[in-house]
Amino acid sequence: MSQHALSDQQVDNELRKMTAFIKQEAMEKAREIEIKANEEFEIEKSKLVRQETDAIDATYEKKFKQATMSQQITRSTVANKTRLKVLGARQELLDSIYESTRGQLAAGTKDKGKYQKVLAGLVLEGLYAMNETDVQVRGRKKDADAVKKAAEEAAKTYKKELGKEVNVTLDEENPVPDASAGGVIIVGSKGKIEIDNTLETRLKLLEDSAAPAVRESLFGKNANRKFYD
Repeated sequence: MSQHALSDQQVDNELRKMTAFIKQEAMEKAREIEIKANEEFEIEKSKLVRQETDAIDATYEKKFKQATMSQQITRSTVANKTRLKVLGARQELLDSIYESTRGQLAAGTKDKGKYQKVLAGLVLEGLYAMNETDVQVRGRKKDADAVKKAAEEAAKTYKKELGKEVNVTLDEENPVPDASAGGVIIVGSKGKIEIDNTLETRLKLLEDSAAPAVRESLFGKNANRKFYD
């Protein structure tokens, strides 16, 4: 037997050392694998959490935008309906005022003296507009005498103001309907041109021209209106 041969005890010790070394290496490797696995797990978990969070945020933002849009539409719809109701109520008030005024037109003709002056002014206005030598005037049958006198007065004033003669005759064949509140229609150019100066027509013109001022007087200035005549 060689003197360098290992005893059984020595062999056993060497095997134990090698086993311990291999075991230690294996444990360290396993630890490294575990650490790397945990790191990868945490990274993947963070990625999934971030993705889910982003998805939830996107869903919330979408629903929030939808809710906001729905709220804006509802608010706009309510505002428009309210505005239309207000405008409708205002128009009803204006219509009632105009209707009440129209109802008082006929009463204004009961004062013969004042009505005579009104007729003369309406005829004279038509004469100025026509600027012709022969003009016809139409009125209600019951106003025939008053219209004739008004025509005479208007012709005199016309000559005085313009220095020109004008022949004004009453068109008795085509009277203003008796249902009219009064006034006259001036006819020129051999029946081709008519100026409607009946009280109803003059009131309608007044309604149209005075409507902005009436609205402002009743309801105040319109904050949305940018331009004024």
